[in-house]
Amino acid sequence: QGLQVGDIIVGVNGESVMNVPDIHMLLRGMQGRSVRLDLLRLSSGEALVDVPDGSEVETTPLITVPLAPPQASELRYFAWEWKTRQLANKLAEEAGFSVGYVHLRDMVGPEAENAFARGFFPNYDKEAFILDVRHNNGGNIDSWVLDVLQKQAWMYWQSRDYDITNGGLGWDQQFAFRGHIVVLIDEKTASDGEGVSRGISELGLGRLIGTRTWGGGIWLASDNHLVDGGIATAPEIGTYNDKFGWGMGIEQMGVEPDVVVDNDPHQAYNGKDSQLERAIAELKDWLEKEPVVVPQPPKNKKDMTMGDRECSAK
Repeated sequence: QGLQVGDIIVGVNGESVMNVPDIHMLLRGMQGRSVRLDLLRLSSGEALVDVPDGSEVETTPLITVPLAPPQASELRYFAWEWKTRQLANKLAEEAGFSVGYVHLRDMVGPEAENAFARGFFPNYDKEAFILDVRHNNGGNIDSWVLDVLQKQAWMYWQSRDYDITNGGLGWDQQFAFRGHIVVLIDEKTASDGEGVSRGISELGLGRLIGTRTWGGGIWLASDNHLVDGGIATAPEIGTYNDKFGWGMGIEQMGVEPDVVVDNDPHQAYNGKDSQLERAIAELKDWLEKEPVVVPQPPKNKKDMTMGDRECSAK
């Protein structure tokens, strides 16, 4: 039985936690190595009994292997991502529509492309899609994401037995998303996370919900490596268009959302996501005004016989 909620760690490798200011001092450098913990099983073990002051309480030993900080961060991220996706699906189901959800923590290379593909393509036929780029660290795949989202259905498939509702093909261009899109942004949405948000807004692909972003719209190549292994970066590649001019309204300004919603830190810590809830509410209202339905095939099929021109040869 591993660590359980309510267990108290009183010792690490035979040394009492009371001998150090912080338990992490006893775990320093121990990632990936076996460590013995001495536990008081208050909630997960047998019922606690009162003991006289000064008497010893029996502890339970547990051998475990601590994680390195990056590994622990990965686990926390994946747990948050999974819970947020589950919450999005739950809220959408309660609101009466289907939704796809994907969070991109950065826009860097194959890993970011894979994260988007795994979240988008299984959900291309949903009524709504939420692209979450909160806390996005940037990268350079915005053009690919925008290319996928810009596909439009121009033709629909209908066989004798199958269609999009029972496992058949739906439409062409294949995997074109026909629903409504909302992008979640916040003050830690940076660089290419801001670029893809601005692109979705300017191309009319969806709406932005959250808070003003970080504000980095000048690109750099990150190729100025130093002899000590470090790197010195500097703004290198400017961006502009006719509407915003230099910086695309991003550099030193940030992308302003269409709907401003800020998550309360205490509520967010307790699992409430006001930005996601507002996204679901906006999508519900949007779908009521502009439903997403598959056009029904024509009832009358074209007569392909030759009619009066039927061959009269015997």
